[in-house]
Order: sequence, then C-alpha cells, then structure tokens
Amino acid sequence: MKHCIGLAAILAFCLAVALAAQPCSAAQAQEGVKKLEALAKQLNLTPEQKGKLLPILEEEGPKLKAIKSDTTLTNMQKLEKIRAIHQETDPKVKAILTDAQYQQWQTIRQQEVKEMVEKKRAQ
Repeated sequence: MKHCIGLAAILAFCLAVALAAQPCSAAQAQEGVKKLEALAKQLNLTPEQKGKLLPILEEEGPKLKAIKSDTTLTNMQKLEKIRAIHQETDPKVKAILTDAQYQQWQTIRQQEVKEMVEKKRAQ
C-alpha cells in the first residue's frame, strides 16, 4: 500500500511538472494525461473531480519547478517554499475531494516531500 501511495505521489508531482513545461509536445501531453489517469484511479476521482483538479495542478507545476531549479535556495528553503505552495493549494483540492480522498491526497503529498528529502540526503 505504501508503495502505491509513493507511486501516486511521484505521478502527481510528475504530472504537475510535465504540465508546466512550455511548450508541451504531444508526447508530454499524452504522458501528463496518463499520469492524471493514474492519480485519478488512485484517488478514485470522478470525471468532474478530474476536470477541477487538473487546472490546480497546472497552476502549481511551474511554481514547484521554479523552486526546485532555484540554485540560490538551500534545501531547507526549497522544502519550506514547497510546503507553502502545498498549503496554498490544499484548500482548493479539499473543496473538490471527499474526506477520504483528501486524506489520501495528504498522504501522497507527505510521501512526495519525504522522497524529496531522502533524494537530497543521498546526493
């Protein structure tokens, strides 16, 4: 189960980054759709929820990408900024998801941050 949650976190993050890339090639768009579908399956999203969630992820993606590529920030500063963006986005997501889906979403987010920290420690 933890592996599936971790995979969903990676997919959510990759979707946000892939959608943030400009210009978006057909292959990238198709990959983004596949990742959204995987996240939708993990969270058991309805078509309406998917439609509402996609713009939120599209808005968040460039912000996360900018933070991760900012070489002037320390790892701790990056982590703090990413958490701030997550806190900004979470109320929008919470309004779309059911309580159970939102709890799973939070678990995915926590796993995403944990994996980022572990990756930085390994470097």
